[in-house]
Amino acid sequence: MSGSTAGPQTNILAIDSATTRVVVAVGTLAGALIDATEWPAGYRHGETLLPTIAALLERLDLTPASVAAIVVGTGPGAFTGLRVGIATAKGMAHALGVPLVGVSTADGLLKGAPPDAVLLLPAGPADRLVVVPGQQARLVPAGEDPSVPSGATLVAVDLADRAPADALERGETARAGLGASLLELGAARLAEGQVDDLAGLVPEYVTLPRGVKAESGEVSWSRDPR
Repeated sequence: MSGSTAGPQTNILAIDSATTRVVVAVGTLAGALIDATEWPAGYRHGETLLPTIAALLERLDLTPASVAAIVVGTGPGAFTGLRVGIATAKGMAHALGVPLVGVSTADGLLKGAPPDAVLLLPAGPADRLVVVPGQQARLVPAGEDPSVPSGATLVAVDLADRAPADALERGETARAGLGASLLELGAARLAEGQVDDLAGLVPEYVTLPRGVKAESGEVSWSRDPR
């Protein structure tokens, strides 16, 4: 772990809750990883996320005032986890008065995978989602094989017993580097001035609970940070 950077607004905080393991990372404004932590989400995202962020900052001898921007993974992912992660990121960005940058979790995972990788993710208990770089994610119904480019390397995340063992192993390697990847991708977007609007940033859900409609993301936010 590299040394932490002290001082006001000198760090980026990255959050991802799209997979079954929540990732929180802290990096420099240039996108270099300082430290990261991850843990099994279970159904306790709301209980564990903020305390873990606070503990990571404290371990690095940093305060929330040191956070210059927040990067959040936008999915694809499950409904509950993404809602909690993105709501937390929006709330912190609003309270701290700092920019928010949404980064595709799939892009973050693929960044830590082989160059010819195709990503396979769960979409509910039986269906799967295939993500080919540069293309829109496609749903693979239960019982069907994913259509992937010839020679592509399959990378699977959260698909125990539903994907080949070597693909699952590559998925764990990609997820281990997710915090660093999100920081790097987010820092690049920040440098280009690509900041997301708090009201407009929405998750990319793989499935929605019965009776829940897709959101537009339009939320009324007070401009007063108090």
